[in-house]
Amino acid sequence: MVGFRSYAATAASVVMLSLPAAAQDSGNLAQEAQNPIANLISVPFQNNTNFNVGPYDHDQNILNIQPVIPFELNEDWNLVTRWILPVVYQPAVYQGDESDFGLGNFNPSFFFVNQVSPTLMIGAGPTFLLPTATDSSLGPEKWGAGPTAAIVWTPGKWVVGALVNNIWSFAGDSSDPDVNAFLFQYFINYNLKDGWYLTSAPIMTANWEAPADDQWTLPLGGGVGRVFHVGSQPVNMSLQAYDNVITPEGGPDWQARFQIQLLFPTGG
Repeated sequence: MVGFRSYAATAASVVMLSLPAAAQDSGNLAQEAQNPIANLISVPFQNNTNFNVGPYDHDQNILNIQPVIPFELNEDWNLVTRWILPVVYQPAVYQGDESDFGLGNFNPSFFFVNQVSPTLMIGAGPTFLLPTATDSSLGPEKWGAGPTAAIVWTPGKWVVGALVNNIWSFAGDSSDPDVNAFLFQYFINYNLKDGWYLTSAPIMTANWEAPADDQWTLPLGGGVGRVFHVGSQPVNMSLQAYDNVITPEGGPDWQARFQIQLLFPTGG
């Protein structure tokens, strides 16, 4: 796993440095790609590797396949749908345990989005948790729902905003623990020339069902990305790293995030 990640990161760096970008389009596309509620069809593949998990300091890997599909409702409102399906490698966390690999729980979200001003966009709606995990170690067998909201500000070369949600379980296997999970992600992006940008988008989470000392995961960090074209296909690629300054007992020390996002600005 470590060798593969090193190879992938090296290959990504070579691609980002060597492929030509369509300079006139890359700046606008980068800003749209950094906006989670933009009127842009995209298919991100976001790989998060969590290092030093559990008492044996093993690595956990989560690949989030998360297409974003917007629908125009009228002149003022769009419905932006985000579909997150995790593919999880879960290492052994106690003696005699075995690692597991498979699907996690499916998390669709629906944002009713309004362009408040040329530089300000807001959206809110419901988010859901579906018990699609293929093993109990990859997600609880619980159905859940809750509210979600996002705000995005785009002054000049900046894309700044936040996304928040909380999910409560309401049905499912009674032997599994209840779900009361909070997520907050702020994002700060500064766009440079030729599609390059600097980014910080840590995902902060809290498990309200856990003891008070083990509720929060608080990462800090950032990285770099670029929008470029492979033939006629626009692609957004980024590489980021985050240190978990607060983490539950047995939680990861830090995280590496590598993302490839296919962009479809014309809906094609």
